[in-house]
This record gives sequence, structure tokens and C-alpha cells, in this order.
Amino acid sequence: MHSEWEIKKLMVEIGQRVWTRGFVAANDGNFSVRLSENRILTTPTGVSKGFMTTEMIVKVDARGKVLEGNRRYKPSSELPMHLEVYRQRPDVQAVVHAHPPFATAFAVAGIPLDQCVLPEAVLTLGAVPIAPFALPSTEEVPLSIRDLIRQSDVILLENHGALTVGPDLLSAYYKMETLEHTAKILFNAMQLGRINVLSEENRQRLIALREKFNLRGKVLDCKGKTQGD
Repeated sequence: MHSEWEIKKLMVEIGQRVWTRGFVAANDGNFSVRLSENRILTTPTGVSKGFMTTEMIVKVDARGKVLEGNRRYKPSSELPMHLEVYRQRPDVQAVVHAHPPFATAFAVAGIPLDQCVLPEAVLTLGAVPIAPFALPSTEEVPLSIRDLIRQSDVILLENHGALTVGPDLLSAYYKMETLEHTAKILFNAMQLGRINVLSEENRQRLIALREKFNLRGKVLDCKGKTQGD
């Protein structure tokens, strides 16, 4: 188990990754890690994720009340969305929210990434649904993802961005990378004029591998049925 200091350093590193890869611009994006039932580390609001330091990370309780942190920095304005995830998913220990361009383009177009095309995506992401539009930084956002987060570890946010969750921060972040990689490939295939969707037999074979590989979390299959613990 990692120490709180190590988790803060990883949060800073993930901030640099999402900024460098162009998953966020300016002060966009946020992520959090659940330390215990009533202790959560969250990124600060109004700070570029590419230039965070460990002293900027804020510790809050399950209701969002600040427990510890530099007074100069306040919790992410999207913290209520993170808290809703933790309420709905006891198995989730980390949440990542970003605006990766290709995945967000699908969210803006209203096109869910629910075609089973890439084996890696079927295994780790499943069919990615879209949560209805909600005004950022309001209580509308946690309400918009409440039902879907019970079914899937990965959600597109209509006209907004993407949300990924996992048993730890690195896992949640890797899902964001896989989501954007998948969206980019699918976009390119659409320009070529053809998408070769995996057969039902191969989709089921891939879903079966989740158990063999002991993959945790929840994914939707291409028929909209939740798979996973």
C-alpha cells in the first residue's frame, strides 16, 4: 500500500501526463484518490494540472469538507462528481476527469463509443456510454453520472469530456489513455469509410478473458449489459 506522500507525488505526475498529452488545457481536469472511507485527496481548482506540486493537493472528507491543505488552494470545483462516484462504487479508489480531444469530440457529437472494435478496448473499457449534459461545477453533474457509473468504469460526458475510475489512480488514468487512443482510431476508421466491428462470438470471447486476467471493475458489453464485479 502506498503512503499518502507517494500518492500525492503520483497525482502530480498524472497531472503532468494529462497536460503533456493534451488531455486538458489551461486549468481543466481534475482527479482524486480515496485514502479511506472518509479521507480523499483531490486536485485543486484553478491550477494547471501540468504545474501542480504536492503542497497544492487538498484532503477532504466524504462530504467535501476540507480536512488538510494549503489555504491558498481549494478543492476541485468538480469534487461533487467524484464524491458521487465514491458513494455509488465502494470498489473505486480513484477518479480521473479530463477533456481528451478525440473522446470529447464523440461526446460533443453525441456518439457513444459503444462499437466493439479493438480487443484492448473491449477488455478494459467495454462499450462507453454518454451521460446527459449537465452544467459543470453544479449538482447536475453528479446526478447525470449516477446511474451510468454503477454500470461502467468509463463514461463520456455530453459536450464536456470524459470520466474514468479504477482501483487506483494509475489504473483510472490508463483507462483515460486507452479511451482517447480508441476514439482516435475509430475517428480515423470513420474517415476511411468503414468500421470492421468484432463479431458477437469474438466479443464474448474477449469478455470471458476479463475473468481469466482477473480484470476488476465494471464494463458494458456491446448489448448494454454490465460485466464485472
